[in-house]
Amino acid sequence: MKLSMPHTSPSMANPTNAVMKNIDDPDSIGSDAFRILPLQQVPAIGFRDIWAYRELLYFLAWRDLKVRYHQTILGILWAVLKPCSMMVVFSVFFGWLGRIPSDGIPYPLFIFSALLPWQLFAHTLSGTSHSLVSNQHLITKVYFPRLIIPISAMAIGLVDFGIALLVLVAMLMYYHVPILPQILAIPVFMLLSIATALGVGLWASALNVRHRDIGHAIPFVTQLWFFATPVAYPISVIPASWHAWYGINPMASVVEGFRWALFGSGGVGSHMLIFSLFISSTLLLSGFYVFRRTEQTFADVV
Repeated sequence: MKLSMPHTSPSMANPTNAVMKNIDDPDSIGSDAFRILPLQQVPAIGFRDIWAYRELLYFLAWRDLKVRYHQTILGILWAVLKPCSMMVVFSVFFGWLGRIPSDGIPYPLFIFSALLPWQLFAHTLSGTSHSLVSNQHLITKVYFPRLIIPISAMAIGLVDFGIALLVLVAMLMYYHVPILPQILAIPVFMLLSIATALGVGLWASALNVRHRDIGHAIPFVTQLWFFATPVAYPISVIPASWHAWYGINPMASVVEGFRWALFGSGGVGSHMLIFSLFISSTLLLSGFYVFRRTEQTFADVV
């Protein structure tokens, strides 16, 4: 912190002469007042603090996992049942009745390969958006880096993704799909999905503390985002001139990238991918900035 004292007055030696000033009005600040200024206007992300509290991060993530599957009959099988049931529904209504093209890929495999990254995104977005309000009892009682809360909320989506990935491997074997070299690109598209969800989630969690309407809007926005993403349909049905602009939605690049890595079909154009990387990076960095700028008020207004 940088401390500047423009003038030394006898009143500084006598606390009874001190007068509370309005810090929002510079003209009301007298010559006997201290002005405390931050050393940096842009707050740091605070990775060092997060590392120092890594045990708390692990505890919160493990607690969320235990609460999610506590007293359930199927337990972690829900991570398989939900995408599989959605696969069946979409295969019947979009694949069989709607005759939606699937670029030569069996439609159940076509839709399931897109549902995996989408559900990773949706679970991460939902968890991070509601994380601060759900943990308000912790925020108001003890200090710790607030970023730990939304980051720990990503654990459920990652675990569910890992379990459902085993089902995808079994489906690839059933349909005799060969393993392609570009399958190594799947972690890159996973990171793009997580970065997009975390960026939007940090924005939403910080705003949700003050405006609870955000929590009600997130499920609605997620549904709209789903249909704006080529999950149930291939990007080939979109005019080629729109593909680059389709990159405004980073999840379109993620879903098409997954299919390209698994089947070698479709693929993401360079302009579309660059656009998605730019949008995702902007969301993530601005989300960190807004979260860090507002976190000092969380305990007062949550």
